[in-house]
Amino acid sequence: MTADAGAGSMPGGGPRPRRRAVVVLPNGLTLANLFFGIFAIVSASRGDFDAAARFIVFGAVADTLDGRIARATKSGSKFGSELDSLVDAISFGLAPSLIMYFAVLNNTGWDWIFCFLFTAAAVIRLARFNVEQAGRAKTHFTGLPSPAAGMTLATYWWFSQTSLYTDTMIGGLPWHQMLRWVMLGLGMLMISNVQYAAVPTVGLRSWRGVLGLLLVVGTLVGVIFLPKQFFFPALMGYVLYGIGRTVLLGLMDRLPIVPDDDDDGSALVADGVAVDADRSARRRRRRQRDSRSTPGRDADHNDSPT
Repeated sequence: MTADAGAGSMPGGGPRPRRRAVVVLPNGLTLANLFFGIFAIVSASRGDFDAAARFIVFGAVADTLDGRIARATKSGSKFGSELDSLVDAISFGLAPSLIMYFAVLNNTGWDWIFCFLFTAAAVIRLARFNVEQAGRAKTHFTGLPSPAAGMTLATYWWFSQTSLYTDTMIGGLPWHQMLRWVMLGLGMLMISNVQYAAVPTVGLRSWRGVLGLLLVVGTLVGVIFLPKQFFFPALMGYVLYGIGRTVLLGLMDRLPIVPDDDDDGSALVADGVAVDADRSARRRRRRQRDSRSTPGRDADHNDSPT
């Protein structure tokens, strides 16, 4: 059943127009995200960094809801997708970098260049996302998502005001110098090919769903009861998780395959899964032969979506 059919029909027999509220609500949440991003910049310029971080988090909530509501109501559009990207560039690119500029960086020197580099990386990341991943079901993101990068910067101030920061060795680190490199690192990760997990599937029918449910519940508990202590360490953990996972998988792909004489050509890869090397080689040769036999078709091009 299509969205128009689900909306019913007019007395004359024609389709009834989709309710305007259903279409406007996702875009309204996107503009709410923009409102919070601008308010965060204004608050940071006034020295209220606590409120600035809070508004970035509110913007992230609105950004999460607008996409989910658009998918649930089947009211997504190209306009909404482009609007969302433009707003994200401000709320999770420009606004967090300016919070760092006013709160930590040297306002009289050339430290503003770090704001430009971080914002430029966020804009490039969003443009690439629209080209490569927008509108598709996502199990992962290529590059660090801009909301995660923006909230990591914005919630640093929250974390720096807690006892977990001031009363431990973490507070003794040269953060005023380190944050410049943190901004550069987050910017590079946004435009990198590092794979980051999307929001996990929640359910009770599989271990992945149960694990996702536990992760979501743990996140909600941390957000509600310990927001200032929770956000920055959790987000840094997410950032490092993507790097570690990509490095580990890259090393596993480069491990030599050791043949086992007892399994007729099978080999064990690093994670202990048995694969048949001869069968894989035959499939590759068959694909190459088929591609050569098809006129006008590039052997390295696959028209089917993966």
